Amino acid sequence: MTQTEPVAKKTAAKKPVAAKAKAESAVKKKKSGLAFPFTAIVGQEEMKLSLILNIIDPRIGGVLVMGHRGTGKSTTVRALAEVLPFIERVAGDTYNRTVEQYLEAEDGKKGGKAIDPATLKVEQIPVPVVDLPLGATEDRVCGTIDIEQALTSGVKAFEPGLLAQANRGFLYIDEVNLLDDHLVDVLLDVAASGKNVVEREGISIRHPARFVLVGSGNPEEGELRPQLLDRFGLHARIITILDIQKRVAIVKLRREFDENPDAFMEKYNAEQQALQQKIQTAKDLLPQVTMTDEVLTDIAKLCMNLGIDGHRGELTITRTAHAHAAYKGETVVTMQHVKEIAGLCLRHRLRKDPLETLDAGEKIDRELAKVLGEVEAV
Repeated sequence: MTQTEPVAKKTAAKKPVAAKAKAESAVKKKKSGLAFPFTAIVGQEEMKLSLILNIIDPRIGGVLVMGHRGTGKSTTVRALAEVLPFIERVAGDTYNRTVEQYLEAEDGKKGGKAIDPATLKVEQIPVPVVDLPLGATEDRVCGTIDIEQALTSGVKAFEPGLLAQANRGFLYIDEVNLLDDHLVDVLLDVAASGKNVVEREGISIRHPARFVLVGSGNPEEGELRPQLLDRFGLHARIITILDIQKRVAIVKLRREFDENPDAFMEKYNAEQQALQQKIQTAKDLLPQVTMTDEVLTDIAKLCMNLGIDGHRGELTITRTAHAHAAYKGETVVTMQHVKEIAGLCLRHRLRKDPLETLDAGEKIDRELAKVLGEVEAV
């Protein structure tokens, strides 16, 4: 991929049409992988809604998906890439930066010449969805020295890690509750600041790393650290489907996909495109969505009555309710929107009481009913 006009002209002189076709083919190939179609997934509405709302507004803060083994958690997250709208970046940029972000970081760097924005090429790419393996080292995650360049040319250069690839996209951690504590601390720092700072052998690098954190896991295999738990905006709870018809449909659809993935993808292509368009429409509508002080007051009362620590609960509900309203094509947030997403936002923020017999979701619903005046407060 080229970044400057002069280089672009030289390349174009050789194979202009072939190069363009190759680039378009690469983008299409990356977009249409063999992930199971998002719209073909049966059930698990909480998880699907949580992921969609985070696409509409990444400021919500990610999703934690906890549930039984074999319930399609990883399948759903990996299917996410197919319904994400494309993003624009400077062609070939490792950090997926826009022209404005690229110029801000690189223009006049180390006394170099100013960059003319007209010389920068841009490209459309799928929103990155990056897997973080459990066995990944800190160097693989954050980046390290490029050993090959150091040995061949004697120059200390930076080799970006997974956090650089995930910028402006999604970082997915399967079995997040088994993640190494040290990596958890690194992710917390980067997620809070939106920047990754690497100090290695005389090299000091700072690059953008704004991503939506998506984690999945089985609660039977261990609890998540409270520090990381609170960083997830939404908490989707996944259970084994007990409806016979749905269980049969899941097996039949999966077998059909395994036998002929391309034909199966084509079958759901129209639904995939419709969902992508609906998400893009919601993203465009989001800045116009408003919330009254009365609704905001009720949200604050709900969080206070539930004993939620800090103010992240109110912020998350507010952002999520705005995104939910936009997804429904509405421009005013109502308490009905809040009611539909309150459990996702607050379930993992409740204080743990070993003597509490009431389910977290039921407790939230009860307090919400009191705030709405549907039942008398005790």
